[in-house]
Amino acid sequence: MSDAFVHALEETQAEVAADEPILVFSDVSLSFAGVTALDGVSFTVQPRELFAIIGPNGAGKTSIFNVLSGVYRPQRGSVRFVGTELIGRSPHAIAGLGISRTFQNIELFENLTVIDNLMLGRHQHVRYGVFAALWYAGRARREEVAHRAVVEDIIDFLEIEPYRKLPVGLLPYGIQKRVELGRALALEPKLLLLDEPVAGMNLEETEDMARFILDIRDELAIPMILVEHDMGLVMDLADRVLVLDFGHPIAMGPPDVVQRDPEVVRAYLGEEHAVATTSGGNP
Repeated sequence: MSDAFVHALEETQAEVAADEPILVFSDVSLSFAGVTALDGVSFTVQPRELFAIIGPNGAGKTSIFNVLSGVYRPQRGSVRFVGTELIGRSPHAIAGLGISRTFQNIELFENLTVIDNLMLGRHQHVRYGVFAALWYAGRARREEVAHRAVVEDIIDFLEIEPYRKLPVGLLPYGIQKRVELGRALALEPKLLLLDEPVAGMNLEETEDMARFILDIRDELAIPMILVEHDMGLVMDLADRVLVLDFGHPIAMGPPDVVQRDPEVVRAYLGEEHAVATTSGGNP
């Protein structure tokens, strides 16, 4: 990878204090027509941390992402990102603060090329106006060259060079998921939200995605929140895990501790298995 993307990330992350949480999600409650989606959920995310959120279907995982993205506004609680309150801000404003996300269902422009899809991820960093764009000279040309250099770095990083000029709709599913990850990286995020990044992938594609996720944390130093149903992936990658059940937090800590918690076993496998596990019997 050349210096363009790394340098851009360093500038983006310069304001993040190394010894303070980048995100403080505090006592958040969210309900819809009397149905509770989140019930007093609290957690923090540290710089360079890979924080995972797991739970059965309907546990509230996607609701947390939608609160973080500004799609939902909770009735109670606070969400502070690098010291700035997020609740009440629009999705566009939150993206501008440095939070980007991928989606469980691929949200790419199928008729556009890989390069064009990634260039769309640079929209928050475009500074020239309409007239400069029409003439495509001076500042507009210089900015376009700089944005293109960042995108090319991301293409190299995610190893999708052979597909760079192909329409996304023609690509294999696993490559499309990689392109969507690249578009999220093109925002130069201070925090990256990964919504089931390996959903629908085969074993080889899952292993590739896991490698890229680790590289994002270790080489690019971008903190991440991961929502994923693949428990093997979560337990292998995450630094800490939050477990939700019907919107209520039931456990949080390192993966090896969380997966032995009786409440977690009960939520996933049922009461009988939890009793057998804690008593030392066979499940």
